[in-house]
Amino acid sequence: MPLAVRASLHARSGEQALGLLLASLLAGEGAPPDLIIVATTADGGAEPACAALGDLLPVTPEQLLAAYDHAGQPGEVTESVVVVADHVVRVLFLGLGDRSAAALRRAGADVSRRHCGGKSVVADLTGLDAEAVAAFAEGVLLGGYEFSLRSEPADDDRPPSAADGEDQAMVSMLVTDRQACEGPFHLAEVVAGAVATARDLANAPSAGKSPQWLAAEAQRLTAASGVQVRIWADDELATAGFGGILAVGGGSVRPPRLIELSYQPEAADSHIVLVGKGITFDSGGLSLKPNENMMLMKTDMAGGGAVIAVMAALAELGVRSRVTGLVAAAENMPSGSAYRPGDVLSQFGGTTVEVLNTDAEGRLVLADALAYAVAKLAPDQIVDIATLTGAARVALGGSHAALYANCDSLAEALLTAGQVSGDRLWRMPLEDGYLASLKSPVADLAHVARDHNPAGSILAALFLREFVAGIPWAHLDIAGPGRSTADDGERSKGATGFGTRVLLRWLAPEPG
Repeated sequence: MPLAVRASLHARSGEQALGLLLASLLAGEGAPPDLIIVATTADGGAEPACAALGDLLPVTPEQLLAAYDHAGQPGEVTESVVVVADHVVRVLFLGLGDRSAAALRRAGADVSRRHCGGKSVVADLTGLDAEAVAAFAEGVLLGGYEFSLRSEPADDDRPPSAADGEDQAMVSMLVTDRQACEGPFHLAEVVAGAVATARDLANAPSAGKSPQWLAAEAQRLTAASGVQVRIWADDELATAGFGGILAVGGGSVRPPRLIELSYQPEAADSHIVLVGKGITFDSGGLSLKPNENMMLMKTDMAGGGAVIAVMAALAELGVRSRVTGLVAAAENMPSGSAYRPGDVLSQFGGTTVEVLNTDAEGRLVLADALAYAVAKLAPDQIVDIATLTGAARVALGGSHAALYANCDSLAEALLTAGQVSGDRLWRMPLEDGYLASLKSPVADLAHVARDHNPAGSILAALFLREFVAGIPWAHLDIAGPGRSTADDGERSKGATGFGTRVLLRWLAPEPG
């Protein structure tokens, strides 16, 4: 589904931008917009551009904002109307808070979600620099996202999901220096589109979202970007020894797949492997989940969806590294052919693992993909991303993903990318003393603690570390921020697409 809001840049000169626009409209040059957005400062004061409204308002902007106790917080709106060329035009005084990237994204998302649906909008952003314009634009685009399979539009104020784009809102952004804004703005557009792709994949109902479907979508989404695709079918997985993926997918009538996506630019300066968990539905297997937990499990492939979305965007962003994306896709279902607690699996490469809980399936499919990357792909760095543990969600809630890494420089680079992009990470410890909890009397490893050690997220990361052979590696546990129960700033209800922004910010060069 496309985003329900589009954005474009229009260069105007400094503080006169809105005044010049209004003058041309009053002279009959062009059709007035449905909505004009003007910015306010963190203390609720009006930006200089507000003066351009002049006599069109019944009172001065300052008087209007004071009457409504407008404080200029991110997304805060005070509304009025003006008459332009015999058209009644809504005016929104929009708070931008402290003008940080986070505040601008929130303001853009909130106004897009609540006010821009199906409308033509002019936003005066001439007081912002290029990076701030891009942050606001990204918020506008992400706030305009909605996933819907309704047969008729809902009777509410949310923007429609327009299959043909005809009902998309258009937000025209007035900026002082269009040339300076174009690079960051383009990055924001590509990133927002990639996030929407990741959200769509994760929000799709599991009835139609088999591993085969996910593989086909990966092929379709990357077709225009020069990414090479290899789909490992179940017979090939068996021959090569992908014991974890096969075991997890063995209970379903829809067999597993390993999706291998390869982006190879000329003169690549490094090789990075991204690994995503692609559990298209997680019932828990024979260790069956309760129904209320199972309701969310169509999004258990959110990490894999983020990897696919990132791979599809690399060429457009001019990423210089060679990047391989691996999505281990399987459906974890109970049946007579399902794997069992007490089974011993042989992962790719031969490491044996004792299964203690079939609902800890994600680390088993990731372990196969990590071991394959090490043995066959010779990466310089590996990053895996997964909705892996409820323990990470308990520890960090929905605001941050847990970051584990065996390399400080890689961890710092991802933390910085997370802070800049809005997909925030928090580094967690790889506590070697906990490894004893993963000892098994019958296999090389147990995949969960035998001694009831409660550090579930750390133990999952320690388990995965056993399969990277010392290569610089990071693990992103996105179980908390990968899903949301409500719209919140640029995050959408349902699948959030978390991880897409931080990975693209980490991989992509700075826009010129």
